[in-house]
Amino acid sequence: NPDNTSKAIEVPPDVTARDICQLFVMKNHCIDDHSWTLFEHWTHLGIERTIEDHESVMEVLSVGGMDTDCRLYFRKNYAKYEFFKKPLVFFPDHMFSMSSETNGIVDASELIETFVKSSTCPEVHGYLHAKDQSRKSWKKFYFVLRRSGLYFSSKGTSKEPRHLQFFADFTDCDIYSVLSARKLYGAPTEFAFCIKSTKSCSARDLKLLCADVEHTKTCWITAMRLLKFGMQLYQNFIQPHQKQKVSPMRSISENSLVAMDFSGQKTRVIENPSEVLSVAVEEGLSWRRKSCHRLSSHGSPSSSQSSVPNIAIHLAQPWFHGKLSREEAQRLITQQGLIDGVFLLRDSQSSPKAFVLSLCHLQKIKHFPIMPVDDDGEVFYSLDDGHTRFTDLIQLVEFHQLNRGILPCKLRHHCTQITL
Repeated sequence: NPDNTSKAIEVPPDVTARDICQLFVMKNHCIDDHSWTLFEHWTHLGIERTIEDHESVMEVLSVGGMDTDCRLYFRKNYAKYEFFKKPLVFFPDHMFSMSSETNGIVDASELIETFVKSSTCPEVHGYLHAKDQSRKSWKKFYFVLRRSGLYFSSKGTSKEPRHLQFFADFTDCDIYSVLSARKLYGAPTEFAFCIKSTKSCSARDLKLLCADVEHTKTCWITAMRLLKFGMQLYQNFIQPHQKQKVSPMRSISENSLVAMDFSGQKTRVIENPSEVLSVAVEEGLSWRRKSCHRLSSHGSPSSSQSSVPNIAIHLAQPWFHGKLSREEAQRLITQQGLIDGVFLLRDSQSSPKAFVLSLCHLQKIKHFPIMPVDDDGEVFYSLDDGHTRFTDLIQLVEFHQLNRGILPCKLRHHCTQITL
């Protein structure tokens, strides 16, 4: 769990990461949006990685024995397969080219297919900082990633065979993100990652690399994952969607359910799909009004009837994280995927009655204050100094899930934490 408490479960020896995620989704009544992920976390090394859905969890844990400090975390990772949906966001043109045999430039949208299907080899290249294993210093080299492995040039940006020196391959290695890279390893930036042998648990054996910006780090890690797992990653991505189309997990009784209207003197079956949707929306609004009424009945005498539900109604929402600090919000969003639209709401630390919307856009996290606006004793909430007002935070979130408004992008995925 995020609070470092743990949960023990009994599993068969061939259990995969996806199997365990689905088990936890079912037991904890989570919504299965295929973003739940199992993470492998090494505390003393300060590194972690996504365990791919097809990987055997027992094989992962068997490295170094079960008594090591390798931990498994169950949490969201919205960025896990985002590169299949938006390759242009992950792969900048200047970092990719086709193999030297073809000597051509490939469009970024074709890179995924080139990685997983093509016999031609995509090439990734660019500058990275590498840690000298015998010293504590870091040095900048021009790196080249090919199917045969990762190389660095001993002479500028030269790709001549005599200048390329072997750095690592991925046959018996995994790629990890480094946490607190500056503090633990003296890295020049926090955007560090490493290549770790599956047979070693020692910090001395880590091959540490560091990028100048988050986007470059994401690009390299993604390319290495695709190079290591290839078509298997794409199958992991499409498998849940295929299951939904071919054999939906619904019982016979569920398939026979129909929508009915009980509002009139006689009940009737609703056959028009549009009417079904409008009735469902109206029922939801009705339930919400009743909830507000129940909340207002518990308000203090000094509070107005309308302001109490405005303050309290958001507390049970999964996107609201209460007294979360700015640093903790950034860490949580980073953990659950730096893709456009990942967000959470929290209490403001500087203004007691205000809130903050923390939102990821272009792999950067921005914080937008939500200020209360008093209008003749009635409290509204606004992101733009009162020009656009919302009766409560739920309405504000629902609006920006459909409309960008003043934000750089719509709200797509909320950060959530559960206790197993």
